[in-house]
Amino acid sequence: MKQCLSAKLTTLLRQVPFVRHLSRQKFIAQFVIGLLKSRNVQFCEVAQHLNDAVKPASNETRIQDFFRQTDLDYRLLAHLLLSLLPTTGKLRLCLDRTEWDFGRCQVNILLITVGRGELQLPLYWELLDNRSGNSSAADRIALLQLCVQVLGKHRIGLVLGDREFVGHQWLKWLKANGLNFVMRLPKHHLLTHPGGQRQAVDDLGLAPGQVRRFTHCQVDGVWGQVWVKALADNEFLFLFGNVGLAYMDQLYAKRWTIEQCFQNLKGRGFNLEATHLRCHRKLRKLVALVSLAYALCLGVGTVANAKIKPIARKNHGYRATSLSRHGLNLLRQLTRPHTAPDQPLARKILNLLDVFSRYLARGQPTKIVG
Repeated sequence: MKQCLSAKLTTLLRQVPFVRHLSRQKFIAQFVIGLLKSRNVQFCEVAQHLNDAVKPASNETRIQDFFRQTDLDYRLLAHLLLSLLPTTGKLRLCLDRTEWDFGRCQVNILLITVGRGELQLPLYWELLDNRSGNSSAADRIALLQLCVQVLGKHRIGLVLGDREFVGHQWLKWLKANGLNFVMRLPKHHLLTHPGGQRQAVDDLGLAPGQVRRFTHCQVDGVWGQVWVKALADNEFLFLFGNVGLAYMDQLYAKRWTIEQCFQNLKGRGFNLEATHLRCHRKLRKLVALVSLAYALCLGVGTVANAKIKPIARKNHGYRATSLSRHGLNLLRQLTRPHTAPDQPLARKILNLLDVFSRYLARGQPTKIVG
């Protein structure tokens, strides 16, 4: 069954060849299965599940060779990841950074996710070489420009970011390019009213829980809409954007999906922070393969919940497990030693992978929701 799943994944990868050689495509399929089984990115762990016909040491050497020698086309990979999202309608982009230390090596990743509703997948990312510092406006603009080229501006409904994504150059670029956005700002940024008077959010006199809205206000030299809510301990939810003032807080709340995505790439999913890689080129490649594994889990989990094996609901009404974890559990079940391809559940999931491949072969993104 493991060989059958590997063959199906290889067929899927051949439709959008972000790596050209068939042998490399087969390796990626095996590596993704190794990630699913081990839930760990360390090469020694993945090597235990890569190719059962050879020794783990040989598998580990093969993994090292791949990360050292092979180049990926990240734009084509972005198109493959997009194939698991709805074919029409607006999509949401979220920006954030994640970082961790491995000895003296500091890993700092700027990542953009794309999705709608509960579905949020990594789309594009870069590793920053600034000793865990914040991203610059140039970093963000370059990354978002690439996402616009992949998606098309007409498909981007909203761009969301947290308090580090501020500054005149960045906000001006978003507005000048006609992108709808909501950014959370630090409280020390001043409001400039149409009459020219400047004001700090501290001076609005808001009690905890109170909200103020400004339809036309300038922040960091850019005109837009401002939504401010006083929180406890003299903190504020200070939002700036150009869309939906009445429900700007509800739009910003959708940014939490990128945090869930990070959790699924790391501790709750594939333990990305456990890697011992220091080379940025190799790290970027590892994020790509982990993102592919996560996207596969989310795609399978979403379809399985709707059409194959629904997720049980707890007493409070929420799902007992997430869509991505549901997909991960099902795919891991397929790789168990005594699972046969003709078993009903295995047959349905393998057929689902065939559907993904056929849609990609026709050049049509696969619609898994709606």
